[in-house]
Amino acid sequence: MIDAHAHIEFFKKNQEEIIEEAKRKLRGVVDSITEYRKTHVWKSWELLKDYFDFIFPTLGYHPNEARRGNWEKVRKVEDFILKHQKEIFGIGEIGLDYYHAKTKAERDAQREIFVHFLELAKELNLPVVIHAREAEKEALEIINRYDIPSYFHSYTGSVEVAREIVDGGHILGISTGIVFIPEVREVAKNIEIEYLVVETDAPYMSPYKGIRNKPIFVEVAIEELAKIKGMDKTEVEAVTEVNTIKFFSLPL
Repeated sequence: MIDAHAHIEFFKKNQEEIIEEAKRKLRGVVDSITEYRKTHVWKSWELLKDYFDFIFPTLGYHPNEARRGNWEKVRKVEDFILKHQKEIFGIGEIGLDYYHAKTKAERDAQREIFVHFLELAKELNLPVVIHAREAEKEALEIINRYDIPSYFHSYTGSVEVAREIVDGGHILGISTGIVFIPEVREVAKNIEIEYLVVETDAPYMSPYKGIRNKPIFVEVAIEELAKIKGMDKTEVEAVTEVNTIKFFSLPL
């Protein structure tokens, strides 16, 4: 099993325990190290770098930080990405979040910074990890201008837009939220498994009430996806692993 999207750096007090637990069952975790509030990419990198034989990092700038329009910080993150470009497996998460960005100014800032990092990804020939909430269609339209392989992580949009995404050669993340989010279940039902990967988005999207999500819980997404698809769990595990390895060019 591979968790295609998590944030282990948010487990500052027990991250070693979380990682060691994950190692017992998973082949790896793709960690989206993203600039977000006081969670700076350079600090997260230092926390995780000793585990980069198991954790496969991407670097990005979260849209909920981008809405603040702090270009000084954008430049610092860009410089950090350029410094570590040979060590990362993608740019992200980046994108648009119109659930949190309500004003025109916030959405304009998100859009400008999103485009900035897409251009960087194009320059570095890296795929992108997309956070799109209540803006999936617009995010796809922008991505299509750049022809960059994209992973719409923790997708909760419509089946119609999901179809456009995969028809464009991109992939979708089915999170552990599959157990309680109807939109995720609909996408899981209607989109072929060849375009899907599984993720936890840990510590968010926990399938267990009152418990923080962990990479080890990606098995829940696999089991639920197998039920919806009428497939064997081992087959779902194998196909989603291959999809993740192929998309990120993981050395597995």
